[in-house]
Amino acid sequence: MDYSSVMSVACPAHIFNDWFSCPGVISMVNAGAMSGSGNLMDFLDEPFPDVGTYEDFHTIDWLREKSRDTDRHRKITSKSKESIWEFIKSLLDAWSGWVVMLLIGLLAGTLAGVIDLAVDWMTDLKEGVCLSAFWYSHEQCCWTSNETTFEDRDKCPLWQKWSELLVNQSEGASAYILNYLMYILWALLFAFLAVSLVRVFAPYACGSGIPEVLSAAAAAGVSVAFGAPIGGVLFSLEEVSYYFPLKTLWRSFFAALVAAFTLRSINPFGNSRLVLFYVEYHTPWYMAELFPFILLGVFGGLWGTLFIRCNIAWCRRRKTTRLGKYPVLEVIVVTAITAIIAYPNPYTRQSTSELISELFNDCGALESSQLCDYINDPNMTRPVDDIPDRPAGVGVYTAMWQLALALIFKIVVTIFTFGMKIPSGLFIPSMAVGAIAGRMVGIGVEQLAYHHHDWIIFRNWCRPGADCVTPGLYAMVGAAACLGGVTRMTVSLVVIMFELTGGLEYIVPLMAAAVTSKWVADAFGKEGIYEAHIHLNGYPFLDVKDEFTHRTLATDVMRPRRGEPPLSVLTQDSMTVEDVETLIKETDYNGFPVVVSRDSERLIGFAQRRELILAIKNARQRQEGIVSNSIMYFTEEPPELPANSPHPLKLRRILNLSPFTVTDHTPMETVVDIFRKLGLRQCLVTRSGRLLGIITKKDVLRHMAQMANQDPESIMFN
Repeated sequence: MDYSSVMSVACPAHIFNDWFSCPGVISMVNAGAMSGSGNLMDFLDEPFPDVGTYEDFHTIDWLREKSRDTDRHRKITSKSKESIWEFIKSLLDAWSGWVVMLLIGLLAGTLAGVIDLAVDWMTDLKEGVCLSAFWYSHEQCCWTSNETTFEDRDKCPLWQKWSELLVNQSEGASAYILNYLMYILWALLFAFLAVSLVRVFAPYACGSGIPEVLSAAAAAGVSVAFGAPIGGVLFSLEEVSYYFPLKTLWRSFFAALVAAFTLRSINPFGNSRLVLFYVEYHTPWYMAELFPFILLGVFGGLWGTLFIRCNIAWCRRRKTTRLGKYPVLEVIVVTAITAIIAYPNPYTRQSTSELISELFNDCGALESSQLCDYINDPNMTRPVDDIPDRPAGVGVYTAMWQLALALIFKIVVTIFTFGMKIPSGLFIPSMAVGAIAGRMVGIGVEQLAYHHHDWIIFRNWCRPGADCVTPGLYAMVGAAACLGGVTRMTVSLVVIMFELTGGLEYIVPLMAAAVTSKWVADAFGKEGIYEAHIHLNGYPFLDVKDEFTHRTLATDVMRPRRGEPPLSVLTQDSMTVEDVETLIKETDYNGFPVVVSRDSERLIGFAQRRELILAIKNARQRQEGIVSNSIMYFTEEPPELPANSPHPLKLRRILNLSPFTVTDHTPMETVVDIFRKLGLRQCLVTRSGRLLGIITKKDVLRHMAQMANQDPESIMFN
């Protein structure tokens, strides 16, 4: 299967140690090799186990895997004409990538549907339980009840709060306190379950998963999380991948399509729609509203800057103090504080998805939310879908101060929760902050237009009795602004938002807010939240946004430098097994250049540390006569040895015969560009074929920091 076309790595979330410490690729020295005319590896007929595999927290070398896969595919194609069976095998191999995409889409869609249903149930379980079937959410429970009326559609005899079930009381102080305690108890139980599962079974599941990600998987994930298959592919292209060939684009789109179709078949929302926050506004937006939309963009940029700086400071404190040693305790304490503060406010008590949905909604005649408590004109005879702007009632003013408190709460809690050892993302919390701010601004503009419709800014488009302003639209624009300020997304953000809401008509306000938030946030710092966490975690990532214009050469950056020990190398046919094992034991480099001899230093190739270890281990177990003083050789023919010498060990099959090389006079601007575009792990520095040194991605990052007047030793890598 062509793995390189299935997935590409956005950034080095899994890392190596010391010199050979960064994810990368192995490329070719000459044009013939780059075009695929030569084999990357000299394979034997019987490869030993685990060669070409990767350990945990190591980045996959995609270009190397692509070269191996190309060689394997070439062999399969050449054999396809030998028999019908070989032809069938070649067809299966050609379709294997699409089959994997199909499976990814099916699994992603199915899991998303199950999660959506489970989230609704677990959210409602904190407040009560369904007597007819405990696995029903509040809404599902009331659907099945024959005693539910339209006016009291949120209340039904089959659904009981915990106070009603336990002490047969629904009102009063004792009922409130009991429901309060049960809410906190369930929140603590769910949090403990989540952090325990991550800690014991799935350490990779913590966080959002974006810095690790994989192109097709990210596209499928966004597709089912937000009902946005096109936005998922664009998100993968804009935010996730540094290498995104056309084949990856098509397969990512296919995975997102299958995932969206699967989720639509499950229909977890019960409304036959794929989108998470479907909206249907009946009023167009007006040019004069661009000003508050841009103000929301400014707020989103400022929020993004505040969040990134505060969250990184807190996460750095977590990493450098004893707090980081107790992740379970941290989750429990933060959850307890969150639940205690959240319960009294109805807008923080409900799930964040429900909150955003309520903030996005337009106020129709049948809405029962506090946000829709307007003073109606009893003589109004307009159609239900064309309700004019009205003065705010008591419920709206109550909701405004509750939303103000919820905004402060969401800002503070999001800062402290993102980065904890639980599966948690940033999209929904950031959208919630923006939606709250946007709804408040929208209500303010609506009331301003109602009470002052004779002002010049309202006179041309907002007549008395007209439906002028849609507060839900402001919530949607604010959500996009805050998400853009945190992540620095633009194109994919706008597409995700209109797919998420179905609001295709409102692309221009979304674009204005997204671009403004990015400009404002970039004025205070170029890093989005994901780049900031990459640097905080010590991942050696070369951001394409960072320009390098200094006139330095490869010889200024390569190692070893003057006064440092010589480069650790292997010779092609003069080192024993014991010599290599000692070198591996005494160093933690992830690979070694192979030269003709220590005197000539003529470069032959490059051998990976892991494959050397596996090769020696398998040779000792499976090949007779291999002992500590056996000669290891990387040539086609064994060296001439005395008659009583032990059996030599041939390791040419693990040797990369065409490692990427540059000359010592190559400008560093070119070297940096090569590292970015090819995703190199390291490159070797030569002069006339003689090995001089090595440049790793970490060396490049330290040099860039030094050129930016930063302490290069302050760039720490995990």
